[in-house]
Amino acid sequence: MHGFGWIIAWRYGRTAVPLLLALVCTRAIAAEISLAPAHLPRIGSVDERFQSYNIEMVEVTGGPFWKPYGAPIAGLFSERRPKDLGNARLRRLAAALSPAFMRVAGTSANTTYFAEPHDRSAAPAGFKTTLTRRQWQGVVEFSRAVNAPIVTSFAISDGTRDTDGAWSPAQARRLLAATRAMGGHIAAAELMNEPDLPAIGGAPAGYDAAAFRRDFAVFSAFMKQEAPGVMILGPGTGSDASAASDLFAAAAGAIDAVSYHHYGTVSKRCGGRQTPDAALSEAWLARTDQAHAGYRALRDRLAPGRPIWLTETAEAACGGNPWSATFLDTFRYLDQLGRLARLSVQIVMHNTLAASDYGLLDEHSFVPRPNYWGALLWRQFMGTSVLDSGVPIEMGLHVYAHCQRRTSGGVALLVINNDRNAARTLTLPEASERYTLDAASLQDGSVRLNGSQLALDAAGELPHLAGVKLAAGQITFAPATITFLAIPGAGNSACR
Repeated sequence: MHGFGWIIAWRYGRTAVPLLLALVCTRAIAAEISLAPAHLPRIGSVDERFQSYNIEMVEVTGGPFWKPYGAPIAGLFSERRPKDLGNARLRRLAAALSPAFMRVAGTSANTTYFAEPHDRSAAPAGFKTTLTRRQWQGVVEFSRAVNAPIVTSFAISDGTRDTDGAWSPAQARRLLAATRAMGGHIAAAELMNEPDLPAIGGAPAGYDAAAFRRDFAVFSAFMKQEAPGVMILGPGTGSDASAASDLFAAAAGAIDAVSYHHYGTVSKRCGGRQTPDAALSEAWLARTDQAHAGYRALRDRLAPGRPIWLTETAEAACGGNPWSATFLDTFRYLDQLGRLARLSVQIVMHNTLAASDYGLLDEHSFVPRPNYWGALLWRQFMGTSVLDSGVPIEMGLHVYAHCQRRTSGGVALLVINNDRNAARTLTLPEASERYTLDAASLQDGSVRLNGSQLALDAAGELPHLAGVKLAAGQITFAPATITFLAIPGAGNSACR
């Protein structure tokens, strides 16, 4: 064996022979890569609702949230009215991404009071915001209409505490009971949002890992008795794994799945210094792997065998950078899904569906942004069985392989050329259908599919996503493009 064959043998040992059938590089250089989709081995699977999203609790109740760039007001926040979750366009576009989970949580959920029936008074002492029954009914109805069961967290502020400062599950019990009565389904729950940021999140003064451990013990016992069918997630932290290790340890014994949050940086509005020039760099895209590695190591040590959920993620914390709403961020969005699926992360929840600059949809018009179109193509092609493309990122293309959704024996490839200047090629022995995303400018708020602008039609309906048929042979990927390749005739036995 020569060149790339030695890499395969070193990595896979005795399994090198079948993998060499799957991936044969004519030269170990980025410009010439060949792979055989029929022989790509299965390396794992993800949940059917792998690609999910957040609707912040403050969107449901109304209140301050990250001010979009260009808004003519001072400060970091702007006041939001409660979102109309009955909006037909919003429901139609959310349903197109289903099955999914919708996480209704966020920082404001830590201090939100769930009102008694017919109570519309201001939040009582120890809370900041009131969630009415009518508002939560809207959440339940949206969840059912779009096939997105609810993931949530509960209030933990001073208003939930007894005279000794211990957390009481009374508010959680009320929310669970109301959801059942409304015909809703809470699939999973975290105790609180980001216990590693207690002061920002409205936790009692002096809240620390010991307090979280005490609260989590009460929470887990309560959930197992009150809602045994609801998955317990934790710790729900957003810090580097090493900084969150004490909180992870406090929850590890009771969780059904590990949950964590990841943003590669904070946004410009919060003092972040990330620039759009770095958005396609390998160092930037690799931050997904780095964050996951820390939590995976904690999982393996403290909660072995538990699945991992990324319950909040986007380009940048604090509402995203100005380019979060452009095609430039679609590289991160889809590359992150590809990386995490390969690592067997079961659920990835983008923040948000439709709020601030990092929303998949514009929060006022619900017009799809480039990331939404990327999400829609992922939903159309990438199934739950994950394959090993065998192409290292160092080869110049990021190539992610899954069994093609709803196609026996079919294979789907996500091919990302994040090089701004150089084209790349890939050779396939089978015919395929090509779906390439690009834009007139990387910081364009709209995107093209195979050269045609993607947009809703006059009635607000999604267009048909048409592919271009390709014969077997070499395929060229232009600089700074994202391509899905559907190979329904691959005949991969792992995909039957």
